[in-house]
Amino acid sequence: MTSRMRAIAPLFAVVIAVLGLLTACSSSASDSDSGVIRFGTEGTYSPFSYHDAATGQLAGYDVDVAKAVADKLGKRAEFVEAPWDSIFAALGADRFDAVANQVTITPEREAEYSMSTPYAIGEGVIVTRADDTSISSLDDLRGRTSAQTATANWTDLARRAGAKVETVEGFTQAVKLLQQGRVDATVNDSIAVYAYLAETGDTSVKIAGNTGEKSEQAFALRKGSPLTDDIDGALDELRSDGTLARISQKYLKADASDSAAKAPAQGRSTWRLVSDNLWPMARATVTTTIPLAAISFVIGLAIAVLVALARMSTKPFLGWPARVYISIVRGTPLLVQLFIIFYALPELGIKVSPFPAAVVAFSLNVGGYAAEVIRGAIMAVPKGQTEAAQTIGMSYAATMRLIVLPQAARIATPGLSNTLISLVKDTSLASTILVTELFRTAQIAAAPTFEFLSLYVTAAVYYWIVCLVLSALQAPLESRLSRFVAT
Repeated sequence: MTSRMRAIAPLFAVVIAVLGLLTACSSSASDSDSGVIRFGTEGTYSPFSYHDAATGQLAGYDVDVAKAVADKLGKRAEFVEAPWDSIFAALGADRFDAVANQVTITPEREAEYSMSTPYAIGEGVIVTRADDTSISSLDDLRGRTSAQTATANWTDLARRAGAKVETVEGFTQAVKLLQQGRVDATVNDSIAVYAYLAETGDTSVKIAGNTGEKSEQAFALRKGSPLTDDIDGALDELRSDGTLARISQKYLKADASDSAAKAPAQGRSTWRLVSDNLWPMARATVTTTIPLAAISFVIGLAIAVLVALARMSTKPFLGWPARVYISIVRGTPLLVQLFIIFYALPELGIKVSPFPAAVVAFSLNVGGYAAEVIRGAIMAVPKGQTEAAQTIGMSYAATMRLIVLPQAARIATPGLSNTLISLVKDTSLASTILVTELFRTAQIAAAPTFEFLSLYVTAAVYYWIVCLVLSALQAPLESRLSRFVAT
């Protein structure tokens, strides 16, 4: 084996190591214990699934119903938080056993999933601004703009009515757009609307009309799940003994197991909410966001060096795989890469836990982008340096390690610093695959009181501080590396 091939050989070791990580993580994510029922829920959908501001614990109507069902079956309820738009993909990937998140029973969902008997019943309603008298029925939505979640059954209803649909992540964001005048209406379940009004006392919006369609909310399970019959039996008992009604009154001040009614307003302090969540958000930054960025950057940097060397090789079996890798990474969105690793690989039998999945995706992404930064830096090192090393008999590997790479490191520092700063901000995408990092913590905190502006700005300040620190470290690092540069 030539010295050049020996220098590139670690590239294949890294590839094998990444595949090994995927396999190891797959084996560690085993099926849940028979004494546990895993429920998937948003954790940001107050008052059905949210984090209590006082305790930080998961709470809500759906959460309490799920706990009561598990208790009836002599099991323990375990919750896995996921964004609504990816919650069914996570169910299909066996991340949990059932979805407890106000899932409306529809023919399409019944065809794909096993649906339990309903534990909440409502009707479709149209919500508009309080001063808007132009909309009172579905017919009035034609040509108007309606804010809807991507996978909700009400979204199809709004489209069929002729509305232009703007996709949002949840009902609370739809209301925000409505209040801001960016949309004309939103169609949703009466239970969710009454819950919002009960929580906020918001008088800027109103129920302008109903759709004439009833909605039934149930647990969604994988098709043919043996848990379905057990959950149905538990729900029948909870309905008969009044438990469902009591849980509904606790959160909605109405009996959602039969019908929903408007509840009195409950106000919350914005400043108190921000103050109470400064430490949780700081903790998420220190324990998840920064480690996720640091680990991914170190692994990605190692991949980048090897890919850059392979990319510069004259050997086709090294150069072409490197080019394809860079092309794929730079030509596909990071979010898609995350979803492929976390949601799609389970279809091939490879199931990766959230944090390792994020590390793998971010590392591979950094490797693709940083490889070109490093390649450019290596090419910027005067060719005479390499020729001088070869003249005195240094091997290719030694020349790279002792002469070229130390000088290239100084040249590459600005570009790599930008890559690291971008990575810190990109870690917010990990919230889409169940990683509770800084931004996810802000979402959880905002859900109970719908205070998106204050908490999202707070999260932005945390990201900004981290990036400022990294920027401040760049100049000393450049000065230190300057000693390797020939003058």
